[in-house]
Amino acid sequence: MIRGSAKVIRLALILGLALGLFMSAACKDESVPAAEPLTTAVADDPQPEETSPVAGEEAFSLAAANTAFAFDLYRQLVTEDGNLFFSPYSVSAALAMTLAGARGETADQIVEMLHFVTGEDAVEAAFADLDAALNGRGAVEAPFEGEGFDLHVVNAIWPQIGFALLDTFVDTVTTSYGAGLRTLDYLADPEAARATINDWVSEQTAEKIQDLLPQGTIDEGTRLVLTNAIYFNAPWLTPFDPEATTVEPFTLLGGETVDAQMMHLNESLGIAEWDGGIAVDLPYNGEDLSMLLLVPDEGAFETFDTSLSAEVFEGIVEDLSWRPVRLGLPRFEFEFAASLVQPLLALGMTDAFNDERADFSGITGSRDLVISDVLHKAFVAVDEAGTEAAAATAVVFRATGMPIEPIAVTIDRPFLFVIHDRPTGSVLFIGRVLEP
Repeated sequence: MIRGSAKVIRLALILGLALGLFMSAACKDESVPAAEPLTTAVADDPQPEETSPVAGEEAFSLAAANTAFAFDLYRQLVTEDGNLFFSPYSVSAALAMTLAGARGETADQIVEMLHFVTGEDAVEAAFADLDAALNGRGAVEAPFEGEGFDLHVVNAIWPQIGFALLDTFVDTVTTSYGAGLRTLDYLADPEAARATINDWVSEQTAEKIQDLLPQGTIDEGTRLVLTNAIYFNAPWLTPFDPEATTVEPFTLLGGETVDAQMMHLNESLGIAEWDGGIAVDLPYNGEDLSMLLLVPDEGAFETFDTSLSAEVFEGIVEDLSWRPVRLGLPRFEFEFAASLVQPLLALGMTDAFNDERADFSGITGSRDLVISDVLHKAFVAVDEAGTEAAAATAVVFRATGMPIEPIAVTIDRPFLFVIHDRPTGSVLFIGRVLEP
């Protein structure tokens, strides 16, 4: 997405977009369970109240939980071949909204997997607090110059017309998660409903995520869709000079080399070294958010890649110190898509996928919903001006001491990167570049 001068491409990071499709328990039965009535009128998206971008104590606790889950999920996904990119914040937000309707052991497993240490009410309040803090990141003030960035969270619920949801569930997702209410008619025209949701997804992700819900994922059995979109648009604090970009070799894991468009920057940046690698923290305008580049030494990538944890990440962040750096960073762009069912099962979220044990009675009052799939798609592009990224998650429910000289860091081998919010510690994206 381009705004303003052609030389400064605005960052369009959609930090996550989460969809949940909820389907009734009776496969052929078009009736809906008795529950507290819900109006089918379409409501506008609630406008977030003006709040300070400073997060409270519960938001910091939630950020720590999200970070722990982020690296748990990353270790499950590293078995995938090639480049990797996803938004753990998107997945956490989607599952937190799902948790609002989960009960019993189903809820307990989600809570444990997401590392939540407080009650459900506190989690909902913390998400509202953390979202408000992230939303406030767009207010870039002096001494920062140039364009600021947009960062906002948008949620919506899409129930079947006439499908009765519990008022308590609706109140939670509309109040705590700020979700607007829109009704659709899945029974009469599931394809039109699918197109409506896909159009919303495309709009929220600057058209980077197309057709998130492929044919067959929406049918007459669909009863509810939850959407969670997080949008981020910003440039680097100090842009790379495009005139300094050169073609240089990038060494792959197998030892062969490919040509890469290597960007160059001389700047004071956060640096941390550990026994086996180096980290560089590259800030976006305003300095609240940054991309932490994690570059293992030659021959050490696989060991570091499979052992990366919240503790390791937090230790590296704590060790960062500002040093003069001559940074070489390749431009890169790629997409990633995966089903998260097997990773979530491996992390202990089992009952939610089991027809006999799933308990989402907090949504309708009956145990008539079960998750059939959790899909994630993401896109990222990094260039001289900043970063553009989009991510989408679909939760599908069916029935039932350093030298003075600048440090030269040329990232010419596989590396990892983490886009994180510095004040709260929230991990928004995690990626791995094996080939730029």
